[in-house]
Amino acid sequence: MTDFLVSPILATTHGADDDLLSAGLGLAGLRAFTPPTFANPEKPTAAEVRRRAIWNNWRGIADLAPGGGFGDLYGSLPSVPGREFQALAKLPGAVQPHRVLTQIPDDFDRRARCAVVAASSGSRGVYGAIALAGGWGLTHRCAVAYTDKGTGTGYIDSDTRSSVQLDGTRATAAETAEFTATFTSATAAHSVAIKHAHSGDNPEADWGSHVLQAAQFALQSLDQALPGEAPFTFSNTRVIVLGVSNGAGAALRAAGIDHEHQLAGVVAVSPNVYSSDSRPLYDYATEAALFQPCALLHATFDHVALARPKGAKSPAWIARCYALHDHGLLAATDTAAQAGEAYARMREHGWTDTAIEAGAISSSFDLWRAVAVTYASSYTRSGVDTMPCGYRFAALDANGVPRVSSVIEQAMWSADGTGIPPSPGIGIIDGMASGVDPSLPGLLCLRALWDGDDALAKRLHAGVAATHAAPPRAGLPVIVIHGADDGLIPEAFTSAAYVHTAKQQNADRDLRYWRVANAQHFDAFLGVPVLGARYVPLMPYAFAAMDAMFAHLTQGTPLPASADIATLPRGLDGGSVPALSEKHLGAIPK
Repeated sequence: MTDFLVSPILATTHGADDDLLSAGLGLAGLRAFTPPTFANPEKPTAAEVRRRAIWNNWRGIADLAPGGGFGDLYGSLPSVPGREFQALAKLPGAVQPHRVLTQIPDDFDRRARCAVVAASSGSRGVYGAIALAGGWGLTHRCAVAYTDKGTGTGYIDSDTRSSVQLDGTRATAAETAEFTATFTSATAAHSVAIKHAHSGDNPEADWGSHVLQAAQFALQSLDQALPGEAPFTFSNTRVIVLGVSNGAGAALRAAGIDHEHQLAGVVAVSPNVYSSDSRPLYDYATEAALFQPCALLHATFDHVALARPKGAKSPAWIARCYALHDHGLLAATDTAAQAGEAYARMREHGWTDTAIEAGAISSSFDLWRAVAVTYASSYTRSGVDTMPCGYRFAALDANGVPRVSSVIEQAMWSADGTGIPPSPGIGIIDGMASGVDPSLPGLLCLRALWDGDDALAKRLHAGVAATHAAPPRAGLPVIVIHGADDGLIPEAFTSAAYVHTAKQQNADRDLRYWRVANAQHFDAFLGVPVLGARYVPLMPYAFAAMDAMFAHLTQGTPLPASADIATLPRGLDGGSVPALSEKHLGAIPK
């Protein structure tokens, strides 16, 4: 069943001091402001890399801050001893493998066999879904299987050519490397290859297949771990797919190609999903990268703290308004009128005020450009030397100049990276940077790939088209959850369109949609007071949806209905954010 594996299976046992769920850190350790350290920073052990990766991936997805609700209103972090099985798998015709990993708790429920399968969020590595899939699945005595879905943090620098191996450490061996890259004599000095951008596979096109392979690997891992209970099959083991963000998009892609009825249910939270009547990520990301900084100067957003740091309007965003005018994209000649034009354009193209407001997070952290640069390279299947619009990735010094990365930095990449630069120690080199708004020429070039029709633009459009999601197969129960205020993956462009299309094609499809008011994309940022005061987290609804799905599959309990969920922001009380309570979350469907 697992002839798609292209590496040995690495099996490890994990006890109380390095358990499956938190690598022995527990809630207190995960809340610590500094990551676990390496005894030898130049050569960490596999266990040290794993612990640090788990710390980073929990904190990158969940709001673990005291008062944020985790451990009080939902979720828990017990020590979960058990075993891990991991390997490299490859789809037919793929250039690069994807990493698969199964966690099997010692108290796995042998009577009610279940496996939760998840693809990583964003471009993260294989532990990128542990906060949600592990957080629910392991505490419910299920096996949990993960895939990095062809992305991940197996960065390779052109200086040493070392790569991340199956155990998480770095070496130059190719046979157990999660990613290999091609460098030539033309490769710019100190370049860094990133799997999502440079795999040559456009992995997003196959995210659904990655998930189904991970499900098959889960069953094989169970056979290996529990031979007396074998065989584990799709007919005797319930497989539930769960994901957030890109991982949720992968879950819905799997739902649309589950022709052999391998899956029992799907829960997708804030999915990056492209379907009929929706806008693909590349389209709205490049639009936002160009126009959102200027639009956020509109008076509508005077109350938004991230749009007015220290109460002032960003000089860089003012420069963007004038630069757009200079390029003929805005007609007005003063900042207020230019902001009005940019704001009107985004509203005309389907952006809501709340999505633009939450988008201040992405504009402030230059996330739109990071997404556009990486995905343009992925969609066009470009190599390290041929990224569109003159971009590349490299380790940078304090002045933004490419440099040799240290052995210590390289040792941390696997655990600390997010799979998409800017990443710790690695930045974006913009070969077109110039003028008072240096990033604008490159962004215009990236946008031209969407609006144009030359050979490279056609390659990009073909890459985007390959990511189109089919509706879930008939009879598969699916719950989709999305924040109404999501500013990175706006629900109007993604979940709402996906659900509408699925219902149009088959009104009886077993699909529920929970639209959560006052929720945006990043639960992990809610520890910042101005964001925690404004937004509620999505994780409580994800855990509730999994509870409902599991009850439906094991007890026949009807799934909760679709709902627009009213919520109550916590606000500020004396400058601090009150603890999250049930009144803030509203009526979660049951």
